[in-house]
Amino acid sequence: MDEFEVVVAAGSLRSARGQAVRFPHRWTPDGVTVEADFTGAHLLHLAAAGCVLNDVYREAAALNIPVDGVRVVAAGGFDTATWTSSGIGYRVELASPASAADRTALLARVDEVAEIPKAIRAGAPVRRVAE
Repeated sequence: MDEFEVVVAAGSLRSARGQAVRFPHRWTPDGVTVEADFTGAHLLHLAAAGCVLNDVYREAAALNIPVDGVRVVAAGGFDTATWTSSGIGYRVELASPASAADRTALLARVDEVAEIPKAIRAGAPVRRVAE
């Protein structure tokens, strides 16, 4: 993938790396792990990756697909002169005893409904609000 890579993981695919930060998570009893630098570029990618991970659990529950673990890696480039994004790519590793067809359908559904990727794809105005 490109620069500014982030990794979020839960369940059986949680990171064991010492630098991974751990957060509580409503879908998993042991929470999620996050591997990301704290820059604007990384945080943008983290928002997309975290949303995808959450939505894998949410949509799997709705479809009655068991999920043992999820790892999402998101990355993308930026023109560092203008900080214009070249886009975000993400990949999902899914640990599940479900059939390959069910896993494929689940990930397609998540790509369709994930709110943060959907908002980024559509573009959204961002403005400072005066106090």
